Amino acid sequence: MSVRELDFDSCYRAVAARDARFDGRFYTAVTSTNIYCRPICPARTPSTRNVRFYRHAASAEAAGFRPCKRCRPELSPGDPGWDHRGDLIGRALRLIDEGVADDGGMTRLAGRLHITGRHLHRLFTSEIGVGPLAVARTKRLLLAKQLLTETGLPIVDVAFASGFGSVRQFNATMKDTYGFTPGELRATTGSRPGVCGDALTLRLHRREPYDAATLMRFLGSRAIPGLEHVDGASYRRAVHGGTITLTPGPGHVRLEVSVDDTRHLARIVARCRRLLDLDADPEAISSALGETSLGPLVAARPGLRVPGAWDGFEVAVRAVIGQQISVAGARTVLGRVTARAGRPTGREGLTHLFPTAEELAEADLGGLGLTGRRTATLKALAAKVASGEIDLDGAQEPARAVAGLLEVPGIGPWTSGYIGLRALRDPDAWPGGDLGLRRAMACLGIPEDHIERWRPWRAYAALHLWSSE
Repeated sequence: MSVRELDFDSCYRAVAARDARFDGRFYTAVTSTNIYCRPICPARTPSTRNVRFYRHAASAEAAGFRPCKRCRPELSPGDPGWDHRGDLIGRALRLIDEGVADDGGMTRLAGRLHITGRHLHRLFTSEIGVGPLAVARTKRLLLAKQLLTETGLPIVDVAFASGFGSVRQFNATMKDTYGFTPGELRATTGSRPGVCGDALTLRLHRREPYDAATLMRFLGSRAIPGLEHVDGASYRRAVHGGTITLTPGPGHVRLEVSVDDTRHLARIVARCRRLLDLDADPEAISSALGETSLGPLVAARPGLRVPGAWDGFEVAVRAVIGQQISVAGARTVLGRVTARAGRPTGREGLTHLFPTAEELAEADLGGLGLTGRRTATLKALAAKVASGEIDLDGAQEPARAVAGLLEVPGIGPWTSGYIGLRALRDPDAWPGGDLGLRRAMACLGIPEDHIERWRPWRAYAALHLWSSE
């Protein structure tokens, strides 16, 4: 949906009703106050003559509006329309979330997408209303606003954690855009419980309903020893320079970050949101699948999510190792691979990082319980990812990434479908031939031809079937 396609009357009705279904899908700007809000803002509904609607927060800020301190647009869940899109705009937005524009500007962002910066800027201004660098700046500012409001992190650390190159740039940008300095905002926030010891705590908001228990069981049964730990209520994992802990709560997931360098915080937040599928639209999914043969399963778990990926290559390795063996068996082998090829963390419990493609390509995988054919597949996959021929972290068009995966000897429709489902964020990915799906469908009396009826949400259909066993 482009900026021009926002329907004024529909948006205004959503604002008047404070309809949470539209939170994150658009923003309401009020010309009489120069403030922009979420559709759920509790403030009095403004007059139609004073309202403008924007699809992205960056568009509202570029038009001169400042974020509301009451409804806090920085807490909006992401727009599921952008989250699932595999076109250039959707992929560019995911790379911006990863901090690519902060690290290398327009040149690096466009380069990852294999297009010119001019073409990328033209696409953004046509669809969103502003260029990609303006979107990146708004993301930095909104993250900084959340850190200033919810934590006691020193302002200099907030500047670098949110992607600014210097404190001077941070102060000037916030003053020019929002009309107040970081220190002035912090002075109005009162107590800040978001730093406990070495850990930094943030809230990651999502749409309801949210089936956290099923998602945690999925992640827990597949947790790689030495890398991850799930205790039923929380998910912990080793990341570069530290650890993260994710704990679902009412309306949000609490993220606790303990890292040596907070400059990667924006990337950590983005990856956590994808891992837990926090930007999904459960109502749209349930509405579509609830009218099919999956209706009873959807009614039982209306907030089911598709577990995503912390790292795309990691999910690809999980899929290859998981071919034709049990989940528990794959978990054991993955623990051995991580201990052999991953970098030690020096921490007790979460002892290793998952190996990068470069590390796995060079590692000796003998004696770990892998067949020679499986080892050859992993090596070929690692080489293609390391060379950039296959990109599993957002830059490559999903169909092209799947085509590249299918060229790797030992990777077929099931493996590529599983990778598409978890790593490529394709809501319609289907791991064809999966024995668990076939068994569940047979148990429920669902014919094979019903799979086509579940488009474009077949990834969620797969999770409902897996969860029914």
